Amino acid sequence: MTDSKKLLGEERRAYILSLLQDHARPFTGSELAKRTNVSRQIIVGDITLLKAKNEPIIATSQGYLYLQQSKPVLYEKIVACNHGPERTEEELNLLVDNGVTVKDVKIEHPVYGDLTASILVSNRKEVKRFMKRIKNTNAAYLSQLTEGIHLHTLSSTSTEALEEAVDALRDAGFLMEDLT
Repeated sequence: MTDSKKLLGEERRAYILSLLQDHARPFTGSELAKRTNVSRQIIVGDITLLKAKNEPIIATSQGYLYLQQSKPVLYEKIVACNHGPERTEEELNLLVDNGVTVKDVKIEHPVYGDLTASILVSNRKEVKRFMKRIKNTNAAYLSQLTEGIHLHTLSSTSTEALEEAVDALRDAGFLMEDLT
């Protein structure tokens, strides 16, 4: 929407849903707010209502994304890593350079149990954007709560890319090897 008309309720949610479904890229809450001439907080509520209707919308570090149903077959692997916050960008770049998407980060918190945060980075540009958001918001990494220990869910269209990424993690000293 480029005009200054404020979209209301169901019409706004239908527009947001259509926009997310028609594009493979994420949209930030601020971008959606600007397009619909409402506050970002209203958008947060709209997204919550759409999710309550079982719309497959997820919040990523780059914005809201509609999970398309006709995606190519993806293979996934969960890896255990350990490093300080100063090596996060290096780790993420190493993974995306090996052709994988870093879907999330997960830690085991002593009080809350498993905590998972969506990352969804697939290339260096997205890694750079993610790192910039961390810096600009002065946010802590989840792994800082566990002295660097964390899990990543990796996805790729090939098992070879996943194995190459795991080997690269091992070679760079990021991978926590199986202790059994």
